[in-house]
Amino acid sequence: PVAIILMGVSGSGKSTVAEALARRTGFAVEDADTFHPQANIDKMHAGIPLTDDDRWPWLRAIAAAIDRNTETGWPVIIACSALKRAYRDVLVHGRDDVRIVYLKGSRDLIARRLAARRDHFMPPSLLDSQFATLE
Repeated sequence: PVAIILMGVSGSGKSTVAEALARRTGFAVEDADTFHPQANIDKMHAGIPLTDDDRWPWLRAIAAAIDRNTETGWPVIIACSALKRAYRDVLVHGRDDVRIVYLKGSRDLIARRLAARRDHFMPPSLLDSQFATLE
């Protein structure tokens, strides 16, 4: 694969696993959070769930990053929630060299992780909306 997308709700360990996997494989690593426009970050920080309309430009930017990595020949691991099938379709966009790995955890486990996190714009109060969106 030229890209591995680690998907799951916020707090499922995407960034942690991406970093460990990148060290082991030599792949580049990208955190999808860095692709969010400031308006999305502000909205989440305020405890307001993102809508599909908020997510489409973000997802297209991540898909473009996958394409850029492919052009350079440098495989990439991307930590991205990718909660809906339609979101994953935008990221993969028909490619057969992108793999998606779902990091699954119970609501209680994820809630404990989010409660322990500091300095992240995603508040624990949005966890239920993440699980509600997850397909």
